[in-house]
Amino acid sequence: MKVLLLNGSPRKEGCTFTALTEVASALQANGVDTEIFQAGDPTVENVKAAAEKLKEADALVVGSPVYWASPSGQIITFMDKLCSMAGQDMLHKPAAAVTSARRAGTTATLDVLNKYFAFYQMPIISSNYWNMVHGNAPEEVRQDEEGLQIMRTLGNNMAWMLKCIEAGKKAGVTMPEIEEKVKTNFIR
Repeated sequence: MKVLLLNGSPRKEGCTFTALTEVASALQANGVDTEIFQAGDPTVENVKAAAEKLKEADALVVGSPVYWASPSGQIITFMDKLCSMAGQDMLHKPAAAVTSARRAGTTATLDVLNKYFAFYQMPIISSNYWNMVHGNAPEEVRQDEEGLQIMRTLGNNMAWMLKCIEAGKKAGVTMPEIEEKVKTNFIR
């Protein structure tokens, strides 16, 4: 089992990376392989590289800092391109969003990111609170004991869900049948 974690911050090893590292550590402690991918660069080549990794991943975690009570523009652009390019590889895979903020805007950011997952019928993994950490620098995030616990719990919950899915497959439980998408347009 493997989880792909997308760092949607332009800062490669900033606060979002610190949160994702905590999630990855919990996943690894549960025997799940992880890879943190720098998605703060929304160029087509970088999105293609992530799309290839997504094919092999069993789950997805998307992290973003909060900018103006919303995800970073980089991760929005990245996810728009990734969904267009590799949406079929997202279907039914467990997913989670993670946010980091100095102060506020985290729940609005989570809401935006979770909508990508809902569109692709991805079970959304939660924690013991909203998936967020606080701090203005990685050192401050490491002082957010509650936030770090939320990240660990998220990793543990993700690992549990992956193991349940694996056990279900072994028991003959199949994924839901996918109907052809119906698109209704009320403007004629």
